[in-house]
Amino acid sequence: MEEKYMVNDILESVKAELTTYQGVISEAENMQLRQTIQQIRDNDESFQYELFKVAQTKGYYTPAAQATQNEINNVKNEVSN
Repeated sequence: MEEKYMVNDILESVKAELTTYQGVISEAENMQLRQTIQQIRDNDESFQYELFKVAQTKGYYTPAAQATQNEINNVKNEVSN
């Protein structure tokens, strides 16, 4: 398997894990468990961002185009209403 596909696969896997962690955090009653999962999530977010930077540098991943200020304002307005 090519490095590009492995990197993108890891990025997708970590993204799925982050979603799972968020669900666990929001439902955890035990504060110690909640804090532990938050720390794991924070570490995974840092790892994901570092891997993303590597993938972007190597041309393995191209992020979506940045939103214009007008698009940002439209979303803000829709969410606020």
